[in-house]
Amino acid sequence: MARSLMQRCLAVLALAAIVSADRFSDQFGLVGSGGDVQVKDDGNTQEVALIMNRGSGGAGFSSKDKYLYGEFSVQMKLIGGNSAGTVTSLYLTSGEGDGHDEIDIEFCGNLSGDPYMMNTNVWASGDGKKEHQFYLWFDPTADFHTYKIVWNPKNIIFQVDDVPVRTFKKYDDLPYPSSKPMTVHATLWDGSFWATRKGAIKIDWNQAPFVVNYRAYSSNGCVNNGGSSACPAGSNAWMNRELNTKELGTVAWAEKNYMSYNYCADGWRFPQGFPAECSRD
Repeated sequence: MARSLMQRCLAVLALAAIVSADRFSDQFGLVGSGGDVQVKDDGNTQEVALIMNRGSGGAGFSSKDKYLYGEFSVQMKLIGGNSAGTVTSLYLTSGEGDGHDEIDIEFCGNLSGDPYMMNTNVWASGDGKKEHQFYLWFDPTADFHTYKIVWNPKNIIFQVDDVPVRTFKKYDDLPYPSSKPMTVHATLWDGSFWATRKGAIKIDWNQAPFVVNYRAYSSNGCVNNGGSSACPAGSNAWMNRELNTKELGTVAWAEKNYMSYNYCADGWRFPQGFPAECSRD
């Protein structure tokens, strides 16, 4: 869901082994100051620490470059213990306007012992409501796992540890993010109003500070900062990528065993009929 960066931020991020040789400060801008943001960048290891406490003003980072298509991934180790009400995210967005485009991966916090829920969503020309949600099949707080978004003119692919769990296809007559360059964001924020059991469980600030770790950020996209795109060498590997039969099998596996919500099955939300793509996928 679209929201201001100041509202979406708060976490601890650790980013290492960035593929680009650029320093972190060359690639990203930060929101927050003082104890909320701590940056370590010695030229080899690049780490950013964002810390969420009650009353924090917000913190996060976003790419200085805009992209029109690309492959973006990061390793995350999510908040352990009682993380109810928190939301950790990796997302791309063209802005906050009514007609914006956005591609989301969001992790909704839980009570201790409950599984984490991963929310994926696509916005095109301001039209969202296209969520697929999954309970993760591992403990994402015990170790780092890799989460990836592949965005090209044919489809958007969501992956977990190189396992595709969703593809959102482009249809020529339906909205699709294809014309608005987007920046990359990573944040953790207070989502008490919706994140855990549809907002029934709020953040317990006695559990603060809340900590999430990010590392190994990688971007391989077509930079578009002024109306034209500059695509890197080798971009055809992801620019033309669509899921093969085996990969579509992993999507079916994830849907059968771990999907907790599919907008294409929510008749209450769409009483006048499901979005057109639901009958085509």
